[in-house]
Amino acid sequence: MRFLIYLSIFILYTETTLAQLTPFEKGNKNESATYDEIINWYQMLDAKSNLISVSAKGTTDAEKPLHLVLISSDKTFNPKSWHLNNKIIILINNGIHAGETDGIDASMMLTRDIANYKIKLPDNVCLAIIPIYNIGGCLNRNSTTRVNQNGPKEYGFRGNSQNLDLNRDFTKCDSKEAKSFSEIFQWLQPDIFIDNHVSDGADYQHTMTLLTTQYDKLGGALGRYLKESFEPFIYKNMSQKGWDLVPYVDFESTNFDEGMDAFYDPPRYSSGYAALFNTLSFVTETHMLKPYAQRVKSTYDLMLSFIEEAHIHAKEIITERKKANEEKNSQKEFALKWKLQKDDFSTITFNGYERDSALSEATGLQKYFYNHQKPFTKKIKYHNQYEPVGIVKKPKAYIIPQGWNDVIERMKSSGVVMKKLSKDNSYLVTTYKILNYESYSKPYEKHHKNFNVKTETVSSTMKFSKGDYYIDVNQFAERYIIEMLEPTGDDSFFAWNFFDGILQQKEGYSDYRWEDLAAEFLKKDTILQAALAEKKKESPEFAKDSHQILDFIYKHSPYYEKVHMRYPIYRVEF
Repeated sequence: MRFLIYLSIFILYTETTLAQLTPFEKGNKNESATYDEIINWYQMLDAKSNLISVSAKGTTDAEKPLHLVLISSDKTFNPKSWHLNNKIIILINNGIHAGETDGIDASMMLTRDIANYKIKLPDNVCLAIIPIYNIGGCLNRNSTTRVNQNGPKEYGFRGNSQNLDLNRDFTKCDSKEAKSFSEIFQWLQPDIFIDNHVSDGADYQHTMTLLTTQYDKLGGALGRYLKESFEPFIYKNMSQKGWDLVPYVDFESTNFDEGMDAFYDPPRYSSGYAALFNTLSFVTETHMLKPYAQRVKSTYDLMLSFIEEAHIHAKEIITERKKANEEKNSQKEFALKWKLQKDDFSTITFNGYERDSALSEATGLQKYFYNHQKPFTKKIKYHNQYEPVGIVKKPKAYIIPQGWNDVIERMKSSGVVMKKLSKDNSYLVTTYKILNYESYSKPYEKHHKNFNVKTETVSSTMKFSKGDYYIDVNQFAERYIIEMLEPTGDDSFFAWNFFDGILQQKEGYSDYRWEDLAAEFLKKDTILQAALAEKKKESPEFAKDSHQILDFIYKHSPYYEKVHMRYPIYRVEF
């Protein structure tokens, strides 16, 4: 009898301690947890539950550790073991924009409900949760900077401690957060990635929208599986939970008769980065004007839907990802850019509000607004097919000379296996020359990004030094390697200014000194004489400008530095 009493007390104590209400639940469901509350809350839960492990994984620009919460029904916390036992790993990221707190609070409740067995985490699904990613933004707490957002009462700021938008930093890795994320991602190698956000822009009836990474970019069998099977499973599951899920609405104001476009997610974004490694990637976007409690609940339910569908379709996901990796190894060409096909579309049922106009009390002029007295439901076009452009052939390897440490460091963080040359060696390589490019006139996330890059290639045998890096392309990070090292890629290292040093000429001449040398060199080179004559014929202005003529001769002479405009990454072809 006494044993039963003690057992009852123990059970009651366990249930009470594991109940552990969140700040969101303790308040009026319009409160979000502070940074200290988040971390302390998870650590307390870890101390009470053997299903959960909380640890620091890397650092951040705020000089506070980035934490990772692992949840497993078998009480093991080793991703290698998870993969060997055919478990689906779901990685959930929260607070990349620290004012978008829905996922932070929803994940705390989801973790607690798994810990107290209110929700049974399936044996074949494991969770990894980053409780708060943008710690610097979370510490910069306020009630005013998200003027478009309806709650919570207080929240963090979009920029991190460097005032960077971390959801633009997944390839350039200017932040410590991004480098830590890369290492966490490669350690986990997740099957599914979810990044929790709050949307901005148009007003409509839906509480939750979902950005799914581009099917075409993910490619092959895996892209088809995502489009035709797994994504529809999620939509159906959410419908059964009472949520009308639609694709992410990427517009401020739109002509619904023209439909809407699928979001283009190059690798700078979390979903675009994850897709480079054949991970099924999603960004949840709750609607900013819906009540906070409703947004948190829909985020909770969507994460639960992913768990449920991952459990049911685990074998298919594992099979399709394995097939995708095999396809990638035999793939000969890769697209660096994608163009939306306006002629191809599906249809979705969209619940919106009609746009209306009225006199603005703020400006005294006409304003537009979404009239909640005029709701509508209609079928609209959804353009979600992209065509590959900017296609490059896969090389056997790339060589990166020593000195480009920022690039080498970032590639290592993303799991790239590279070998240092053990001695000086010569290779037949393809070299890019940068012919032309444009740069943003204003800074974008600390960079003046390069775009519209034009190149030409030259093949030659070059000598490389002991300690230079040789990167065999046939490895798990293959897609990442190609997209980052090809200069014309959307978010390549060249696009993000990592190689701008080669764009500036370092050596030059004085006209008075070069005049005599130029004349002497020109006399000996009949091919250059002909080229100069043709250039003068084509451009009368050039023919009258001695500076341009001298420069033309110089750049076609052995005196001109070979490294100017020569892209310093070298392709070893098959």
